[in-house]
Order: sequence, then structure tokens, then C-alpha cells
Amino acid sequence: MTQFSRRNILAGAAALPALATALPLLSGVLASSSAEAQTGSGQQVPSLYRYKIGGIEVTAVNDGVRTFPLPEGFVKNASREEVNTALEAAFMPKDTMSIQFNPLLLKTGGKLVLIDTGNGPQGGNASVGKLPANLAWAGVKPADIDTVVISHFHADHINGLRAEDGALAFPNAEILVPAAEWAYWMDDGEMSRAAEGLQGGFKNARRVFKDIDSRVTRYEWDKEIAPGLTAVDAAGHTPGHTAFVLADGNGKLFIQSDTTNLPQLFAVHPEWQVQFDMDGAKATETRKRIYDMIAAERLPITGYHYPFPAVGFVRKNDGGYEVVPATWNPVL
Repeated sequence: MTQFSRRNILAGAAALPALATALPLLSGVLASSSAEAQTGSGQQVPSLYRYKIGGIEVTAVNDGVRTFPLPEGFVKNASREEVNTALEAAFMPKDTMSIQFNPLLLKTGGKLVLIDTGNGPQGGNASVGKLPANLAWAGVKPADIDTVVISHFHADHINGLRAEDGALAFPNAEILVPAAEWAYWMDDGEMSRAAEGLQGGFKNARRVFKDIDSRVTRYEWDKEIAPGLTAVDAAGHTPGHTAFVLADGNGKLFIQSDTTNLPQLFAVHPEWQVQFDMDGAKATETRKRIYDMIAAERLPITGYHYPFPAVGFVRKNDGGYEVVPATWNPVL
């Protein structure tokens, strides 16, 4: 894999543990005029955080957090007791999972580029599906998005491509998808051979991308697909799972997508396989390859399921890795 040079970064906020009671951080460049938010009546202020990579402006736009009882087999190759021990070590409640979702908005090359689209419309007072509201707080209308880049086809990354009425959520955007991911999920033969548990994924991908082939461009790994954004092979989580390197001038950021799920579990124990890893052995190999590189080169990293604002650094330790939160910066 290509090695990237060491650098200093104007970084994002220190990440908080993903506790249900944890308060998300807010970039100092944004202020709420909402009386409800100011009075603290059960609603959070917008979950946005901006930082710079070279001259590229990056905004972490949180789509919410999903909290649920720890399922049996959530970690395919670790016992429930081992998982609970790791959760307690991370100051997280036992027998409970809290998964955050963090699409990225890039202002690069005169364009607005959105990486992944969150869980999509949920209705009611759901804890996820917050991307449209948070983009609005950032002053970004759906029609303003020039490009949507998809890392892989799991529902929490693609469902936000569709609005509540089924129309395209970002009507003017070109949609970029990994060629290997498209080839797998759109192959009728693969669908016919897939286990029952994967059938829903095939059906959902086909629902989301139905009738929009002309809007979709397939991209290859090791290619620059948007100004400063290069696709990186991170297969294992899915057949076409893709990470990215964002680079401008002396600045670089590694965008790991779902190379880990919760870093408190899968960075600390990189050999563990989350139930969503379609090829667990390959996902583990990919995770160690990427994290070894990130740690050696001291690159900043952002993760889709990292605690908001989802930016930090990776330190290697005995048998695993630690994600060290970046320092919160109130100015760009």
C-alpha cells in the first residue's frame, strides 16, 4: 500500500466516549438561534465540526446514534463476557451498544462533496437520520451537493440517498460508488448464492439505486475521484469496501469508513470481527494493514463509527491499537 508522509494537522475535536449521556461537541464557528436548543428542552444543538486539511474544509456531520441491547454474536469471535469487559474498560455500559454515524462534507475544488449519506429518513423523533437537519444548520441545501461518494452499500451509508418521498435526496449530485461494490451487489448470480441474512442487503441496494444508473459513476481504487480524494482498497467488511486519503498541500487525512466499527472494541482488539464483516478474516487483515500504516506515519484518521467528532490518531500498543482523540480547535 502507498505510504504517506508525516505531517501536522489542524485537527478536530476531542472525541467523547459513546455513552448515551455524552454530550456532542459543537464547532465554535456555529451558533444556535433555536430557542429550544438554547433552553435545553431535550434537544441537542447541531452536531457539526469543521477543520482543515491543507486548504480543504472538512465538516463532520453527525447522523445520530443508535443504541440497542448487545446482540448475541455482535462480535463473531469473542464471548459476551469479553465484549462486556472491553465496554467497561472504555467506560461504556455493559450489554449495550451505541453506534454513531458520521458522514463527511468536503469543500474541495470549488465543489461540495458528501461522503456517505447516513441512515435515511426515519420519521418521528428517531435518534438517527439527522444528516439533513445538520446539513441545514451548516447552511447547506440538498441541491448544493455536487458529488456524493459512497464507501460501500450497507444501509447506514446509502439509505440517505433517498428522501422520504423516494426522490433523490441530493438532486443535483453525481453519485460515485466503488466499482467492486456495485459489481457484487448488482449481480443476480451473487444474490442467488447469498445466504438468507444477506438477501435484505441486496434488495435494499437495488431499491436505493433503482432507475438512477445514469447518475451513478463507478470508481476504481487508487484513483483520485474528487479533488484531493483518493480511493483506497479496504475490502473485507464488504467486497468493495473503500477507505480514502484526503490530501492537499502538506495536509493528509485517512478516512477509514468502516475499517473498524466501534474503535473501543475493534481497534483495541483488531482480531475481533463484527457481525457486519462479510469476510471476517480479510477485514482483520485490512484493519491491521491500515492501522499499522496510520500509526507508523502518524496520520490523522476519521472513522464513520468513531465517537463524534470522529477525528484522531492511532497509537499501536501490545496486541492492538488505541485511537487518541485530536485536540478540539475553535477556529479553522
